[in-house]
Amino acid sequence: MKKLNIMAFAVLALTAASARVSAQETASATATATIVTPISIVKDVDMNFGNVAVQSTTGGTVVLTPAGVRSRTGGVTLPTTATGTITAASFTVTGTGNYTYAITLPSTALTITSGANTMTVTNFTSTPSGVGTLTAGTQTLTVGATLNVSAAQPAGTYVSGTPFDVTVNYN
Repeated sequence: MKKLNIMAFAVLALTAASARVSAQETASATATATIVTPISIVKDVDMNFGNVAVQSTTGGTVVLTPAGVRSRTGGVTLPTTATGTITAASFTVTGTGNYTYAITLPSTALTITSGANTMTVTNFTSTPSGVGTLTAGTQTLTVGATLNVSAAQPAGTYVSGTPFDVTVNYN
């Protein structure tokens, strides 16, 4: 019986020793977040196609590039001596330096009116196109589009009832 007690004591001692040998390990980590400067966009200049003339039987278009250069198609004429004010829309985008951002332009036609008369503005384009870079935290974004003029379009100053949106978002 003494042998049995000694063996039982030895088994218990080994079990207790092995339980103390396996130790728990712990590691720690920190959590970090960096808040960047919010991206913003401010309109500097509205879009203006300038003075446009059109034939009574043939309509056409005026394409205004983001650089503010006009071209025409169809029965549209662009007066050279009385051009009017010609400007692509211009915006200032600001945010965290060297970050890139996505540019979203209108995808549907914008209606401009003079009394009961209407024309549409379509095919918006921008410089930069699609993606911009905030070098030193700022960039100028310019926007052009196509003005669709009907034959015998009535004279008047046509203005959009609501402005068009240009959206920027960090990539």
